[in-house]
Amino acid sequence: MSSFIRTTLAVIFLGFSSLSMAEDKIVYHIDDASVQATKGLRNIRNHLDIAPETKIIVVTHANGIDFLMDGAKDAKNPNIDYAPLVGALKARGVRFEICEITLKNRSLKKDQFIMDADFTPSGVARVGQLQSRERFAYIKP
Repeated sequence: MSSFIRTTLAVIFLGFSSLSMAEDKIVYHIDDASVQATKGLRNIRNHLDIAPETKIIVVTHANGIDFLMDGAKDAKNPNIDYAPLVGALKARGVRFEICEITLKNRSLKKDQFIMDADFTPSGVARVGQLQSRERFAYIKP
């Protein structure tokens, strides 16, 4: 077998093996915590239980940021405290992002949120960027 053919086959093999090892990337979009937060956190936990290598970013804006506020609890089930659930998912590699436009519009400060949250200039723009530029699949719980 010629050196050219061996090299070509090696490149093809490496290409296919890298496709099979490609990381799944998902953006979970939450804009109403009262409806989506508990369900979304449960979905993310289940997602990671089956596919632990998945890269997940949760982008929040509007009323979706509420579950990331310090001391936030599920309104329908006050026994559910969001901070430990978010912390456990953060420990598994999930990133939680809060829209800074929402903070401004609602006169909120960054120190009102749990330490496991990060901030993004615009939640909607971030969702679009993750989908179009970074090829994240989109899930809205």
